[in-house]
Amino acid sequence: MDIETLEDLLKSRRSVRKWRSDEVPDEPLLKAIELATLAPNGGNYQGWHFYVVKNREVIKGMAGAVQAVADKVASWPEAEQWRETVERYRDTCAFFGEAPACIAVFTNSYESVMDQVLSQRLAFDPEAQAIDEFRRAAPTGIQSTAAAVTTMLLALHQMGLGAVWMAGPLIAKKEIEELVGAAPEQTLICLVAVGNPDDFSRRPRRPVGDVVTMVR
Repeated sequence: MDIETLEDLLKSRRSVRKWRSDEVPDEPLLKAIELATLAPNGGNYQGWHFYVVKNREVIKGMAGAVQAVADKVASWPEAEQWRETVERYRDTCAFFGEAPACIAVFTNSYESVMDQVLSQRLAFDPEAQAIDEFRRAAPTGIQSTAAAVTTMLLALHQMGLGAVWMAGPLIAKKEIEELVGAAPEQTLICLVAVGNPDDFSRRPRRPVGDVVTMVR
């Protein structure tokens, strides 16, 4: 693949939030996940796990759990100063309940040798505590899983499917983990809703000059 072809793939991908009602076959979903597992990951630990949910009742259950938590948060007096934004989130947070498929992405805990060394000194060494805090700001397991999701989204797009990466449903993390039957050592990172796209709108991106600082 030349760089122009890759550029076309990247530029044409969209976050799709509306789908046709027809079912998505297992094959492209499994192929996208297979390719996702080729993503870079810390220590080659490969701690990710993917629950492919096609059961309509489970998908609607996950969306309902998210809606219930969003409604609860919206009822809190602390939400009043952000009322417009909170209500907009309430109105849209459960949209993925209409998706033909939903991939729940999990990771197992990952502890590198560096983490283990630091853990031996956390009780008495402020410098080790600071270093540990730096590492926990962007955990290896989450970074690895994010790389896999990015790869998966591109693969789904190349096969003609529309998907959206969602962190918002984490407000109902416990409920979703129970609905998919996750193992105790697995923790939910995000959901990816998938289907045959019925909308391909895209918001503009900031110019690269606005997000790059060259350190020479």
